[in-house]
Amino acid sequence: MYAMIEIILPEIIHFLEFIGIVIILIGATQAFLFYLGSFFKKEGERNIKLMLGSSLELGLEYKMGAEILKTVLIRDMNEIWILGSIIVLRALLSFLIHYEMKHQTVVHTGSGE
Repeated sequence: MYAMIEIILPEIIHFLEFIGIVIILIGATQAFLFYLGSFFKKEGERNIKLMLGSSLELGLEYKMGAEILKTVLIRDMNEIWILGSIIVLRALLSFLIHYEMKHQTVVHTGSGE
């Protein structure tokens, strides 16, 4: 059973990481196109930031899910420290992006104190 997991799990991990990369790439491209369009229209910068932040947050969630699945394949303590550091950094990035998006929404709507 464990041999089967060692064969299938890396493929699932790579697939989740690929999905995260695609989401970030599509979101960044879309935000850039909206940014270019904002020179011709009065599209708010805030909407572009929220769009990019949302895709970054979702992409990081997929990549963090892949990192969590990697814990099944860990063989020594050094890998645990590296993987734990990566998970903490990605969680921190996700939290900061979420905080920035929430702050942008509050500032734009004027409901902040």
